[in-house]
Amino acid sequence: MAPRLLLVDDDPILAIIVADWLSECGCEVVGPARTVKAALDLVEKEGAALDGALLDVALDRDDSYPVADALALQGVPYAFVTGHGLGGLAPAYRDAPILTKPFQSEDLQRMIDRLVATRGRR
Repeated sequence: MAPRLLLVDDDPILAIIVADWLSECGCEVVGPARTVKAALDLVEKEGAALDGALLDVALDRDDSYPVADALALQGVPYAFVTGHGLGGLAPAYRDAPILTKPFQSEDLQRMIDRLVATRGRR
């Protein structure tokens, strides 16, 4: 069964590219969600069936920390996607995995493998 990954990114072009890469890596993409509300709705609906999530840190005028918190409550591993590195994360989230922009499909595959292994279901 293909890993199910939630994709949260407010940049429509980047979201399409990453969704395509995820599909090429054999994943089922949930989303992409472009807002915190849309992402939280998907977590509520799909959370137990998710194997992981990729969260762009900055979402328009919001951040994805509430989504990370909701995922953590359901035991779903996530990684932040950011161009700002570790310094771009709030201190409480600095232990989370980070996929630094720009990244290549190989970097994405490594992160997928890490998230799925953490979830331990597939």
